[in-house]
Amino acid sequence: MSQTTQEHAAATLNTVRSRINAAARRAQRAPADVTLIAVSKTFAAADITPVLAAGQRVFGENRVQEAVQKWPPLQARYDGVKLHLIGPLQTNKVKDAVAVFDAIHAVDRPKLARALAAEMARQGRTPQLFIQINTGEEPQKAGVMPAEAPAFIAQCRDDLGLPIAGLMCIPPVAENAALHFALLAQLAQRTGVRGLSMGMSADYETAIALGATHVRVGSAIFGPRVPH
Repeated sequence: MSQTTQEHAAATLNTVRSRINAAARRAQRAPADVTLIAVSKTFAAADITPVLAAGQRVFGENRVQEAVQKWPPLQARYDGVKLHLIGPLQTNKVKDAVAVFDAIHAVDRPKLARALAAEMARQGRTPQLFIQINTGEEPQKAGVMPAEAPAFIAQCRDDLGLPIAGLMCIPPVAENAALHFALLAQLAQRTGVRGLSMGMSADYETAIALGATHVRVGSAIFGPRVPH
């Protein structure tokens, strides 16, 4: 890793952190209440290492198998790494997901919730769980419909005993993200859920203004993503 590469990674990371801190202060929130998830999906270990060296420890991946293959050597070199699954989760990948990830942001259906409850009991691991809400009610997108969210949250918490840490959304590309962030925040308040995983590279400051506790930032840290 060249000094130039490391310096560039530190600079981009510091820019994002500074903007997060400023957005939190504008919202009269403590910057420490916002967790930056550096979205490293599709990036190779060589691209991630400079960001690790710059001090980042929370990363987001969207494929279980990619994380299983990529992260163990990095975690052996850098202490304190936390991995968040931010992509869809198939039930046949639950065993590996529970073993590898510290947080799962894609709980979106009863079958998956039941599989997670069973596997977490087997492994004795309790990753943080976020319920994905399809705030735009897009038929092609994963997530619980907003009207169905309270009942599903209650099922997860009360019937299955799952540790629901928060809600997550991915707003429709062509719509005002703030409206979707506000809807997610309202749902969280109504259901007594504290965490809000919302906001990406283009809109994380808006998300923080509306209560985001976790922002998922990829290209602003790593640069343009290579199709994969």
